[in-house]
Amino acid sequence: MNYIPNILFAIALIIGIGYFASNVKKLLRNIKLGQDVDVSDNTSQRWKNMINIALGQSKMVKRPVSGFLHVIVYVGFIIINIEVLEIIIDGLFGTHRIFLEVLPTSVYGFLIGSFEILAALVFIAVVIFWMRRNVIKIKRFWKAEMKGWPKSDGNIILYIEMVLMTLFLVMNATDTSFQAMNSGNIISQFIAPMFNGLPEATIIIIERAAWWVHILGILAFLNYLYFSKHLHILLAFPNTYYGKVRPKGQLDNLAAVSKEVKMMMDPDADPFAAQPEEDENDVPAKFGASDVQDLNWVQLLNAYTCTECGRCTSECPANITGKKLSPRKIMMDTRDRLEEVGKNMDANKGVFVDDGKQLLDDYITREELWACTSCNACVEACPVSIDPLSIIMDMRRYLVMEQSAAPLELNNMMTNIENNSAPWPYNQMDRLNWKNE
Repeated sequence: MNYIPNILFAIALIIGIGYFASNVKKLLRNIKLGQDVDVSDNTSQRWKNMINIALGQSKMVKRPVSGFLHVIVYVGFIIINIEVLEIIIDGLFGTHRIFLEVLPTSVYGFLIGSFEILAALVFIAVVIFWMRRNVIKIKRFWKAEMKGWPKSDGNIILYIEMVLMTLFLVMNATDTSFQAMNSGNIISQFIAPMFNGLPEATIIIIERAAWWVHILGILAFLNYLYFSKHLHILLAFPNTYYGKVRPKGQLDNLAAVSKEVKMMMDPDADPFAAQPEEDENDVPAKFGASDVQDLNWVQLLNAYTCTECGRCTSECPANITGKKLSPRKIMMDTRDRLEEVGKNMDANKGVFVDDGKQLLDDYITREELWACTSCNACVEACPVSIDPLSIIMDMRRYLVMEQSAAPLELNNMMTNIENNSAPWPYNQMDRLNWKNE
C-alpha cells in the first residue's frame, strides 16, 4: 500500500498546526505586555455577553443587510468545517469518506447536503460583500486608514472564502462514487455535468486536486488569521467575555488619585498621618498611557480583535463632522504598534529595546485624542465589544497628568474648578450676581 500521500498529509498538518501554535504563542505574549486588570467580576453577565454577542451575533444584526450576510458566512464556516474532521481522518489513514462507513447513507447525505447548501450561500454572501466593498464602495470601507494593506486584506479574505467554497463543491461534484449515491449532492449534482466526457482518470485527478487544495487552503487560512483582521474569528469570544460590563458612562479611576480626593474631602483626615493600608502598587509609574505597554491587556486584546468593519467610525460624531478622529484607526494603530513592539522583542531575544517610538504622536496624534466627545457611540456600535474610548481616555490622562498638555480651554476649566469649585471664572461670592441683573 502506498503510504506516501498519508505521510505528506501528516507533515502538512503538523507544519500548519505547528506554525499556527507558534503565532498563538506570540499573540498571547504580546497581549500580556499590557498592564494587569481585574476582570473577574460579573461572571454570569460576562457569559451572557459572550453567548449573545459572539455566538448569537446579536449586535451584528442591528444592521440587517450586512448582519444577515455575516450570519450566513459565520454559520456556514462553523458547520462546513465539520467536514474537515472527515478530511483529516481520511488524509491520515488513507480512507475515503470514512463517515459514510459509520453513518447511515441518509444521515450522511443529509449532512453533506446541508454543507453544500451552506457553501453555496456563503459563496453568494461573500460575492455580495465583495461588491459592497469594491463596486458600491460603501463609505466606511474607503476611509483614509483603509488604504494599502487593510483594503487588500479585506479582499484577500473574500477571495480565499470563494475559493474554499468552490473547491468543496468541485470535490463533491467530481467524486463519482458520491454522485452515484444520489444523496447529499444537492448543489454538486448541477456542477458534475461540467466534467462529463472527461476520462475517468482525469476526473479522479481533479477530485484529488480539489481535495488537497481544499485542506491545504484551510491550513493556510488558519495561519493567515494571525496577520489578518479576521483574527476576530478566534478572539471575538474571549473579547466579548472580558468586555466592559459596567455602565458605559462610567470611567475608570486611578486608585492613587481617588485616595487623594477622598483625603481632601474628609475634614477629619490627617494628611501627615501614616496610612497602613497604603500599597506602593497604588501609585503607578506613569499616569495614563503613551505606549502600548501602558495599556491594560484587555485593551490590547481589543486591538487584536478589531474587525476593521468601521461601524464605530461611521457612528462617531467627531468623524461625521469631518474631524480627524476615527475610532477604528485608534484600534488599528494600537495593534500595529503592538506588532512592532513584538517584532522588536523577537529580534532582541524576547527583550524590548527602546526604538524611540511610542503609540502617542508616532501613531495616534493629539488632535485625534482631543476630537473625541467621549459619547460612547463607538463602544455601542462595535459588534464584538471593543472599547476604543478607554484607550483614548488613558492617553488623554497621560497628556494631562504627565505632560500638562491639555488644550487651553480644558486647562482653564480645571484651573477654575481648583480655584472656584466651578468651571466658570467667578469666585464663590459672585456666583449669584446674575439674579440681580
